[in-house]
Amino acid sequence: MPELLSVRNLKIEATSYPPGELPKRVTIVDGVSFDLQKGKVLGLIGESGAGKSTIGLSALAYGRGGAEITGGEVLLDGTDILTLGKGGIRQIRGVRVCYVAQSAAAAFNPAHKLGDQVTEASVKHGLMSKEEARKRALYLFQVLGLPSPETFGDRYPHQVSGGQLQRAMTAMALCSNPSLIVFDEPTTALDVTTQIDVLAAIKHAIEATHTAALYITHDLAVVAQISDDIMVLRHGKTVEYGSVQQITEAPRQDYTRALVNVRQASREEAPDQSGALLKVENISAEYSNGFKVLHDVSLHVPKGQTLAVVGESGSGKSTLARVITGLLPPNEGRVVFGGKALTPSLRNRPNDDLRRIQLIFQMADTAMNPRQTIRDIIGRPLTFYYGLRGAQKTARVKELLDQIEMGNGFIDRYPAELSGGQKQRVAIARALAAKPELILCDEPTSALDPLVAEGILKLFLRLQEEEQLSYIFITHDLAIVRAIADSVAVMHRGKLVRFGPKSKALSPPFDDYIDLLLKSVPEMEIGWLECVLATRRMESAGN
Repeated sequence: MPELLSVRNLKIEATSYPPGELPKRVTIVDGVSFDLQKGKVLGLIGESGAGKSTIGLSALAYGRGGAEITGGEVLLDGTDILTLGKGGIRQIRGVRVCYVAQSAAAAFNPAHKLGDQVTEASVKHGLMSKEEARKRALYLFQVLGLPSPETFGDRYPHQVSGGQLQRAMTAMALCSNPSLIVFDEPTTALDVTTQIDVLAAIKHAIEATHTAALYITHDLAVVAQISDDIMVLRHGKTVEYGSVQQITEAPRQDYTRALVNVRQASREEAPDQSGALLKVENISAEYSNGFKVLHDVSLHVPKGQTLAVVGESGSGKSTLARVITGLLPPNEGRVVFGGKALTPSLRNRPNDDLRRIQLIFQMADTAMNPRQTIRDIIGRPLTFYYGLRGAQKTARVKELLDQIEMGNGFIDRYPAELSGGQKQRVAIARALAAKPELILCDEPTSALDPLVAEGILKLFLRLQEEEQLSYIFITHDLAIVRAIADSVAVMHRGKLVRFGPKSKALSPPFDDYIDLLLKSVPEMEIGWLECVLATRRMESAGN
């Protein structure tokens, strides 16, 4: 079968602006080559900054963020699209090659109905009439398993779930019947149960339409379920390139072996979990519109230990953190910290109560002021809680940078000059600056690649041992639970459905929800997705 896409010696450069130095050109993709046949899927995997998304976007002859394709060829059906000019490239984008972004919520226009956005490119390019495009969208909504496909297109983006919106974006990419789709981490922000549905829908749609795809991700277990071949990338270069079976079962390179093994880490739980630094007692909470989001939740966290709070999107995990920090006062129950009942509202808590409980957010990008240096970001709590200024504050900021294993060279940089993992370390340093006793970590590694996430988890564990910190670790990744937790709380629809030491909470017998949650964690095994879907069908038929 002839190649649909052939990339030859691809080189991509960008301009870097190091602090205190003159701008310089840097190579971000260096000599990458691969082939892709129609109907096949190539997985691109590697750490943040490896060049995955940059390579994927080159299939649309596009350089994001000032990146420029400076060498090589991108052959689509034998034609080098880099030589076509702007007019020729416009006829390719959205027609023969389409793109599915990581965050569908950010990619859709909230003011327009989903159906209009899904069909827009096909109509604008003159590929179909409005009625033909509407029928094509309806077919794709059915293929992708979206609810009420006849009326789904009449909804606005805010009226559907994250998983449904991601599938709608896949329908938008498929509507023009393209030859190639670039999937840029389409399931990274989804919980494991939703991820299964989206992965299955994407795989089914690719098979039904015989479309080729580049699938970009940092999760090797996920890409193993959907790809035919895998290319492992690091620092813009190819580390290893082969079939899914060869990469997952017999990796040749040390870096690939590290990616395969990173999910196998586990930690022994603390033997005594009877004490309690924090107690959540019979908490119920609701939003301002009266919608109840927590129902009679009770749990505790001992000093120096980690409680993992797990559950799918909408289960109440982050809402529980908001109640504990006082951002959302409960309408029933109380939060007890260090033997003292905390004031329900953040505004009425004394500074020392605020200091003792800190929060690390999921997205370090949006949790930092882009116009402040790392010195200012970490230094703010030092001034707020301890009144430190000038040389004293700078000295303490440097100590904290050493503590998170970054060093003083980053002190005058801005967030935009840091990698994802470095930003998350700065967020940890900012929390440590307050000298807290409890840190609430709201999915702090979900946007990071496995090896960087592993480094962050090791940092959390080291800091816990040194400072006797307690953590509440909110996550939907059970591999992280096994790696870091002492006890586990499982949330479902605002209720606590299981709570106890990790060994008991993750051991049978399970109720239906916990069984589904555990079975939805991707395994590094070819055919795992098909087995899970087959089991679901059998269970559904039995009911």
